[in-house]
Amino acid sequence: MPTKMLRIPTADGQADAFAAFPDHGERHPGVLMYADGFGIRPVLREMARELAGHGYFVLVPNVFYRHGPAPVIELPEHIGEEARPAVFDQLMPLIEALTTERVLRDADAYVRFLTTQPEVSAGPVAVTGYCIGGLLAVRTAAAHPGLVAAVAGFHGPVGADGPDALAAITARVHFGHAEGDLTPDALGELNRALDAAGVDYTSEIYPGTIHGFTMSDTDAFNPAALRLHWDRLLPLLDRTLVNS
Repeated sequence: MPTKMLRIPTADGQADAFAAFPDHGERHPGVLMYADGFGIRPVLREMARELAGHGYFVLVPNVFYRHGPAPVIELPEHIGEEARPAVFDQLMPLIEALTTERVLRDADAYVRFLTTQPEVSAGPVAVTGYCIGGLLAVRTAAAHPGLVAAVAGFHGPVGADGPDALAAITARVHFGHAEGDLTPDALGELNRALDAAGVDYTSEIYPGTIHGFTMSDTDAFNPAALRLHWDRLLPLLDRTLVNS
């Protein structure tokens, strides 16, 4: 599986990024993958390689590039409960610095860069994200109607920007929520907003999960939920990028 490190020109500098893509053929549909709050690390690179193995060029930008190349902070091999407070003390200022304006400027740069890579085929792209990356994925899709054909968010605050942001989405959507993050009532409210916006979507709580369930280097990891995540994500990409 070919991989490479790239540098994405942005309005505020250069973002380092990880890319994975198939070792056959010349051009493949593009997918922008936003990491969770812990950023680019071995588990994210492995997930990007897994997705690339299904026929996609996967670009994972370091959204904290303003503070240095990934990993921006030192992370333990396993991010357990004991390590989380110290890790979050370092991460929260970086996350808080990601204002909506910065996110949208960066999204423009990431999407433009993705679509101009020689290994990426012409046509629409998809965006997927985890944790805070789910919100970044929603913002990216809302800001690029017509270009982003699919958006997926997992254990992320995908409705944080309110109904108007959801109404701007023209992409097909899948949201996989952690049971520990979202009550059934809150899920109903979110889904009603998606209905009102006319979004083509699926949005569900993954049973028995807590925040971070896709990440195998955390205590939140749930193998069954990770499999369900692939079972939802891969058909979504196939319908929108391959057989559209």
